[in-house]
Amino acid sequence: MLDAIRWDTDLIRRYDVAGPRYTSYPTAVQFDGQVGTFDLFHALRDSRKALRPLSLYVHVPFCANICYYCACNKVITKDRGRAQPYLQRLEQEIQLIACHLDPAQKVEQLHFGGGTPTFLSHDELRQLMAQLRKSFNLLDDDSGDYGIEIDPREADWATMGLLRELGFNRVSIGLQDLDPAVQRAVNRLQSLEETRAVIDASRTLQFRSINIDLIYGLPRQTPESFARTVDEVINLQPDRLSVFNYAHLPERFMPQRRINSDELPTPAQKLEMLQGTIEQLTKAGYRYIGMDHFALPDDELAIAQEESTLQRNFQGYTTHGHCDLIGLGVSAISQIGDLYCQNSSDLNQYQNTLASSQLATSRGLLCNADDRLRRAVIQQLICTFSLEFAQIEQAFNIDFRGYFGELWPQLQGMADDGLIELNNERITVMPAGRLLVRSVCMVFDAYLEQHNRQWFSRVI
Repeated sequence: MLDAIRWDTDLIRRYDVAGPRYTSYPTAVQFDGQVGTFDLFHALRDSRKALRPLSLYVHVPFCANICYYCACNKVITKDRGRAQPYLQRLEQEIQLIACHLDPAQKVEQLHFGGGTPTFLSHDELRQLMAQLRKSFNLLDDDSGDYGIEIDPREADWATMGLLRELGFNRVSIGLQDLDPAVQRAVNRLQSLEETRAVIDASRTLQFRSINIDLIYGLPRQTPESFARTVDEVINLQPDRLSVFNYAHLPERFMPQRRINSDELPTPAQKLEMLQGTIEQLTKAGYRYIGMDHFALPDDELAIAQEESTLQRNFQGYTTHGHCDLIGLGVSAISQIGDLYCQNSSDLNQYQNTLASSQLATSRGLLCNADDRLRRAVIQQLICTFSLEFAQIEQAFNIDFRGYFGELWPQLQGMADDGLIELNNERITVMPAGRLLVRSVCMVFDAYLEQHNRQWFSRVI
């Protein structure tokens, strides 16, 4: 079993810098307009030839209400009729993509994100799933990981029953904070009873996994109030928890301009919240997976980490990183072999492009040999907290110390600080360094100095 993480305030203060979350390497900041539909079709052809399994991500951008903290690509509207034109274009995209793949390629993973996927009516959800099943090889035996993001204010027992009937077996529930003062400050009023009702329905209907999202660092939060929220969440017994650091970037995300920055907790209070949360969750039996994620010991993520098979992609930690990821919908990102590509983030442009029977690919990146090597290094560190040089040397035919020689002084400095253990065979991220694993990964990021760090959230 992996050692527990160890809280080291001095290390955190020195290494808590802004940096990528490494859901990909290179990160989406590197994408440019030189990648287009031709590159996507070429990658799909290679996927078809190799008969690689698939992971599908479907983006539903609509929300009935705005949450001020949100940095997602979304459209705020009370007009439910806006979904239908979007679904028409989404179904076009599904058809255009699917015809370049082989029906034998199984969809091991499916995820609906947003926005609020349950903004769609029951009939619209049926319609969308029917199109996906018609176009792709979705599994019928409940063995796939088919998840959907749930806003408990937009779901009831009937909705959860429909989702289970349609094949979903995992739910991720947005909660963020239970304190009414915090909820008012971010315009998301959501009671514990609403949340519990959705969780009770999920368990009764035998959903396989329940995840709850929390955010620390929101306005009017205190270490004491957030501890009460965490206690209530532990009582709900989710299989997984995501505990995110709120990144206040109002210059990038307009809704955040409605947050009064004077009401935000201090950096010291945020650290106290995180430390307290880790202690509460650890005491309750949760395992720290990495990068804000916790899971019960019998969860698939925890088991995969123990077995060194855990992976990471645009959907976060996963056991399906071997799949080609197909992103569908506005702003959705695909990762197919060595190609990353993203659809237009503008809803009108996305819909208009598909209206002319063209895919809405707007930017992306094709990995080179150095990208593939560094991606493997970062993936190993962020998923297993260790890196065996021999494995990388064998896979990429390099001498690790020679290839990364210029990084050695920086790595040695981290070792001297107790962040990592470094020798001629491996890097091991120490218990005191696991909260800061992004900082270790950043050493291997060849692009990082090209970008303004304001694009990224802080490590803690």
